[in-house]
Amino acid sequence: MPTEIERKFLVTSDEWRQHVSKSSNFRQGYLGAAKTSSVRVRLSDDNANLNIKSVTLGVSRLEYEYQIPVKDAQEMLDKLCHKPLIEKVRHIVYHEGHCWEIDEFYGINQGLIVAEIELDSVDEQFSLPEWAGREVTDEARYYNVALALTPYSEWKDTTQ
Repeated sequence: MPTEIERKFLVTSDEWRQHVSKSSNFRQGYLGAAKTSSVRVRLSDDNANLNIKSVTLGVSRLEYEYQIPVKDAQEMLDKLCHKPLIEKVRHIVYHEGHCWEIDEFYGINQGLIVAEIELDSVDEQFSLPEWAGREVTDEARYYNVALALTPYSEWKDTTQ
């Protein structure tokens, strides 16, 4: 089974910006609601994917991803996905041998910036960059599926 092993951290400064090697625009939405999984449609640049993830909180989750036609993704985002959609730019930053994905949210989640690192094992060691702050891996509200339901702009406590 495909497993995603990922940790999430809040970003505390703009220092990472000088190390960005690539950036991509993302537009994504969620289909239906289930207690055990989320089904996401994602459009990034000229690629489109359907993604299914277990709703489990924590470092390790099941994840399946399938490429779909861009036209189909656009139609699903416009007509089938729950609103609001997630809009963000994903920046790639390499730090001490690891790839960090920094999601800078826009639209209704404007102001939120989260850094993620994918690992090969749950106990893999890595160096935390200076710009990475509090870990939020176990906090559901920072997951994209939760941001689609309760956007960052609606949080009563945005002190992070």
